[in-house]
Order: sequence, then C-alpha cells, then structure tokens
Amino acid sequence: MLTQELEKKATLSDRLDSRFQFSQQNSSLKTEVMAGITTFMAMAYILIVHPSFMRVAGMDVGAVTVAVALFSALGCFAMGYFTNLPFAIGPAMGGNAFFAFTLVAQGVVNWQTAMGMVFISGAAFILLTFLGLRELIVRMMPTNVKIAIGAAIGLFIAQLGFKSGGLMVIGEGAIKLGSMSDSTVLLTLLGLVLAFGFAARKINGGLLLAIIIVTIIGIPLGMTQVPEQLVSLPPSIAPIAFELDIWAALQFGYISFIFTFFVGDFFSTLGTLLGVSEKAGFLDKDGNLPNINRPFWVDSLATTIGSLFGMTTLTTFIESAAGVEAGGRTGLTAIVTGICFLLCLFLVPLVVMIPAFATAPVLIMLGISMLTCVKRLEFDDPTEAMPAFATIVFCAFTSSIANGISIGILSYIAIKLLAGRHRDVHPGLYVLAIPLIYFFAIK
Repeated sequence: MLTQELEKKATLSDRLDSRFQFSQQNSSLKTEVMAGITTFMAMAYILIVHPSFMRVAGMDVGAVTVAVALFSALGCFAMGYFTNLPFAIGPAMGGNAFFAFTLVAQGVVNWQTAMGMVFISGAAFILLTFLGLRELIVRMMPTNVKIAIGAAIGLFIAQLGFKSGGLMVIGEGAIKLGSMSDSTVLLTLLGLVLAFGFAARKINGGLLLAIIIVTIIGIPLGMTQVPEQLVSLPPSIAPIAFELDIWAALQFGYISFIFTFFVGDFFSTLGTLLGVSEKAGFLDKDGNLPNINRPFWVDSLATTIGSLFGMTTLTTFIESAAGVEAGGRTGLTAIVTGICFLLCLFLVPLVVMIPAFATAPVLIMLGISMLTCVKRLEFDDPTEAMPAFATIVFCAFTSSIANGISIGILSYIAIKLLAGRHRDVHPGLYVLAIPLIYFFAIK
C-alpha cells in the first residue's frame, strides 16, 4: 500500500516536471510550491488594499474583493500555464489609486466610465502586442519620463497612506500634521514601525503581518469592526460585473487618462518582467527575455477581460521576485500563487473588516519603494532632468498622475526644441502632444 502511494506521488511529480520542467531549472516540486506560497504572502496585501481603494470609488467592497481573488488567481494560472514563468498577476498599485482617487473621487467621471477607460487601454495593449509595436512605444517615450512616472505614483500612493492613516490632514489649501493623541494616528505609526521592521529583517509576508497585528489591536479599542462570521461563501460580483461604460470613455478629452492607464500597464509589466527575469537568470546576453510576447499577451488579456468584471488594470507583480528569491523558476510557482488566491474567496468577511489605518502603512511603504527609481534619472542633463522633475512635481502637487505625465511629455518636447536637440524627440511624440495640449486647453 505504501509503495503504491509513493508511486502515485512520484507519478504526479514526474507529470508536473514533464509539464513545467522544474528539474531542468535546478528546482523541485517542493521548492516551486513554497515559492508560490511565498509570492502570495508577499502580495496578499492587495486583497485588502485594492478593495479599500474601490470603496472610495463607490464600488461594492465584497464584490471587488471576490474579483481581486478570482482574477488574480486566473491571471496567475494563465501566466504559469502559457509562459512557464514564475510571475504573479494582480491589480496594479498606482493604476487603482489613479482610478479611485483621481478620476472617481474627484468627480471627473463615475467608476463605470473609468472602467471603460481600463478596457480601452487593455485593448490598445492587445493591439500593439499583436502588431509587434511595443518596441516602438518603448523607443518613443522619453526614458527619464518613464522612470519618473514610477516615482510620481510612489509619492501619490505615499500621500494617500499619510491621509488615510491620519498622519496628514489636508484641507482648505493647507497640509497639517495629524494629532499624536488620535488613536488612529498612533495605530498607523505602530503599523509603520512594524512594516519597516519586518522589511528590514526580510520577513516574507511582513506587510501582511503588520496589517493583521494592527487590525487585531484595534478590536479591543473598538476601532476594528468584527463581522458576525469570518468565513462565508463568496458574495456575488454582479454589482460590478459588466457595468463598465466603454462608449462614455471614448470622449476625446479622456485620451490622457486612457494613456495613463496604458503607460502604467505597459511599462510596469516591462520593468517587472526584465527586473525579475534578471534575478532569476532568464535574460540572454543582450539583456532580453526570450518569448517576452507571451507574458505581454497574458498581461494585456487579463486587463481587458478583468475590466469587464469590475477589475482595474492587472499587471505582473514585482513581488514575484519574492518567489524567485525562494527558488521558484517555473510556471508552477505562479499556479500555486493562484491557488492561494482562490482559497481566499471564502474569507471575504475577514478581509473586508480590515480598517484604513491598518493598510495606511502599506501604502507608505509602497510609495517609498517606488521612489528608488529616482536614482536612475539623469540629473546632469537639464533637458532630461527637467521633464522628469515636472512629471513628479505636478503629479504630487496637483494630485493627478495624468497631469504629471502630460506635462512631463510636453516639457520634454519644449526643452529639447529650445536646446536645439530636436533629434532627441521621437516623431511620434509630436503626434501625441496634440491630444495632450487639447486636454489642458479644456481643463
């Protein structure tokens, strides 16, 4: 009997190895499973943070939480099966903040129209991938503006964390420090200390652990509302599924917003793929990832299909590096991560109870991590530094990522022309400048 069970286990391992070839990557079934769990622990905070963003946009939190778990799982399955790479998929941080806080909360559009923009950006990504034009887009965008977008979004997310945790009070044109006697502020600070401490000790899942600890502490203080049941069947996603308004999103004045979603999806995926692949040893001698079109297809299709069911931009998560660090080298790692997300479908009440002050430290941490890209900017060249600076500053001080990117591109064109370096400007940018100028003209 024992022999038969061992043979069955061996057969399962052999079948998985035949499909994913982890032994050829000097990995094993156990390593791939542990790497998948590690990736999930590193990015599980998205189950809490993303629904809290969408609550601000007026979307049903329970339905959004289910959609996050379901489509993150499906994205991971697709990535693992079709690319055999250890990359996880989830809603893009930054894109969801732009969606909820800039577009919807500020009254620019309703969430249905904003979701239509996400669909259009995903469809554009599919088209460009099909036509093989991604290299053209990469060449066309100013490198330093692309780098600055990450820092701009980082500042934006950090600012959200300071506000939701009560550390920063913004009103009547003034920014004030939150009261240190406020319990919300104190718990936010505790969460921030825990998050930084866990990160310094390189504890996998440290962000999630900090959220859990602060949430539990808030229970006896009456600041965390415990639901009647912690485990339940997943609520329906009907309140958000197929509610997007594509036609309303097609207005000419919304081009810059759609472009913002597109840039975030495109370059976030590209940067993550190359960065994590380098860590895993997947890049060739020229620094390219073989068959990069496959993960691009998965990413773009995930965004487009996900938007139909109420999901903002889905992208390859940088936290995939945690699984790679744990030894994951094949698509089996991504599939295990997807299984973990599916299990979370039955824990929606537990996830929804997480208060804003518990997630605020995570936003601040994420913002800080995204600011590291600033060191790659070319500060010695004013024609490169100024557009990058404009991108970051106008994003942070106008609370609009679209403003930052648009002004960054326009200032890049202007300063290059004034410096007599028009050859540095890709011809496509002149075409792109037309809708951007129109966008500011009608504001």
